[in-house]
Amino acid sequence: MIQTVKGKIEKEAFGVCAAHEHLSIDLSRVKGDPDTILDDEQGMMEELAYFYQAGGRSLIELTNDGMGRDVKRLVRLSEESGVHIVTCTGFYKDPFIPEFAQGWDREQFATHFIKESKEGIEDTGVLPGIIGEVGTSVNEIKPVEKELIIGAGMAGLETGLPISTHTSLGTLGSKQVDMFFALGLPKEQIIIGHQDLNPNKEEVLDVLQSGVYIGFDTIGKNNYRPDEERLDFLLDFIERGFHKQIVLSADLTRKSHWHKFGGPGYDLVLNDFIPALKKRGVTETVITDLLVKNPANAFSVKER
Repeated sequence: MIQTVKGKIEKEAFGVCAAHEHLSIDLSRVKGDPDTILDDEQGMMEELAYFYQAGGRSLIELTNDGMGRDVKRLVRLSEESGVHIVTCTGFYKDPFIPEFAQGWDREQFATHFIKESKEGIEDTGVLPGIIGEVGTSVNEIKPVEKELIIGAGMAGLETGLPISTHTSLGTLGSKQVDMFFALGLPKEQIIIGHQDLNPNKEEVLDVLQSGVYIGFDTIGKNNYRPDEERLDFLLDFIERGFHKQIVLSADLTRKSHWHKFGGPGYDLVLNDFIPALKKRGVTETVITDLLVKNPANAFSVKER
């Protein structure tokens, strides 16, 4: 089963999934940029309508406490749009961790995430379907991030919730995997994010060879890395037989990413990237794995 903001659903009902997105977010406390505030609910509905029209049916919303999480809004958006939305428990990375949790150790992080997973987020009764996005810095795991990652892993063991990570510029994915594996967390419960940002193919292959899922989830962010390079890596990984371990998304976090403001929108992957894959000879079977089957497996709760 997959835990959505409206309740549990069979994974067969999940459909085409955007595996790492943000609908309601506010990163301005740290970034100091009003472009990083998404708070226009009607605008969110309009953007979701584009996604639905393109064939999208589900979305993993990884805005956690400290990033502007608003789960009541997500319930309204899901009800109105017809899109299955999964919300999260978790904290992002330094310096986005809420002030009250800055000094926590792994046990405190785990306890908090387990509580939200079992009792609901704040007083809403809405249950998270994933722990995420929990992250590390560029080529560095700060002490609080180490405690956060391990605490998330401990909570994953207790709850069976999948864990979705943030890797800054795609770095340290293997280190994250090692930390989870040391706890005994199963590979099928782990999604290592932003691996399409890492230009070091051997590092990404190392993550894939561990058996976990990876996110090619910053598609369209050509300012970080051209999509043509993402395509080349993805085609190579498909040829090597890793296509059942990869999920896709665009990770929109700014007003300027929305159609309303001239951006590509949440339908970018479906309208631009998938046709490019087809043009390069990727079969419908593989595309169904990337968009439907892999997310359904990755984001299902692993019952204990």
